[in-house]
Amino acid sequence: MKSIAQILKTKADQAVYAIAPTASVFEAATMMEQKNIGALLVLDGEQVAGIVTERDVSRRTVVPDQPSRQTQVRAIMNAPVVCVEPRNTNEECMALMTERRLRHLPVVDGGKLIGLVSIGDLVKDIISEQEFIIHQLETYIAGDRG
Repeated sequence: MKSIAQILKTKADQAVYAIAPTASVFEAATMMEQKNIGALLVLDGEQVAGIVTERDVSRRTVVPDQPSRQTQVRAIMNAPVVCVEPRNTNEECMALMTERRLRHLPVVDGGKLIGLVSIGDLVKDIISEQEFIIHQLETYIAGDRG
């Protein structure tokens, strides 16, 4: 299994989108729509303070007394955030995501945010690894053994 550091290097889009806890939920929803993403990290300075997802926006801002333009992200974000380190493996992260029902994991190294992996990133890596193994087996089977 690959490490998360290796998976981060292969991601086409390595950008990590974030928002401040004091930003409005409307701003968060707008950013997610513009970037075509499903989650934003909430950063307080350089520290990961939380994560806000499309689901949080849709479910937690339906309160009539809390319009999205006036509600701060900190009111609906998930915190604390489960983070992983670059040395963690795909398998470890998949188990963590399954157990905790997560779709995104921030990657921190020495307390510093270095990336974000999604369940899609991990599944893509597993499929790629399986395709490689299948190709190697096909080559072995079709090879000249005479």
